[in-house]
Amino acid sequence: MTGALTHRLNQILPKLTSDDFLSTRGIGNEIAFYIFDYPPEEELRVREHIRFLLEHLPKHKPGLRVVHVNLFDFLIDYLKERELLEKSFKKQREEGNDALLKALKGILHEEKIAKRFADIARPEEHDLVLISGVGSAYPLLRSHTLLSNLHAIMGQTPLVMFYPGKYDALTLRLFGKTGLAGGAAEERRKRANYYRAFRLIE
Repeated sequence: MTGALTHRLNQILPKLTSDDFLSTRGIGNEIAFYIFDYPPEEELRVREHIRFLLEHLPKHKPGLRVVHVNLFDFLIDYLKERELLEKSFKKQREEGNDALLKALKGILHEEKIAKRFADIARPEEHDLVLISGVGSAYPLLRSHTLLSNLHAIMGQTPLVMFYPGKYDALTLRLFGKTGLAGGAAEERRKRANYYRAFRLIE
């Protein structure tokens, strides 16, 4: 698996700096959303590679405007702005995870989160948006919900989500476990249309 992941990681930089990718050529009328899935146990290695990408993307494509959003940091900052971070810690300690999730359900409503994400990522001002921190943000923020609510916001700006789990162009399975398991083919088809994302590297 390590060798296979290395091979896939090495293909990311050429892919992201290619004119076809940045101009969204070859995907028809589809949204330019991409998933790079990887084994969850390789999280630290992928984080390091993201740092590598952020350093080398401008060198390989001068003038490329890239923004990186770590979803966990994004959530922390969002709760701080709403003066809810310390209250959330307290509630989690005293009442547990389920009570915290219930209390934050309205605050973390997908439409509100998508709007705030757009304020941070500013897709109209960037050529590429990278997303990480998916596993750390779960279950407060679910990646498939975020993606579905960003369809109308991102325009033609390519978005790449680094995903610690499995994506087969039909279903997202965080940590390789969540999502559909043994569901009917029709349900899988519906979910495929729902995500509307490409695998970045096969």
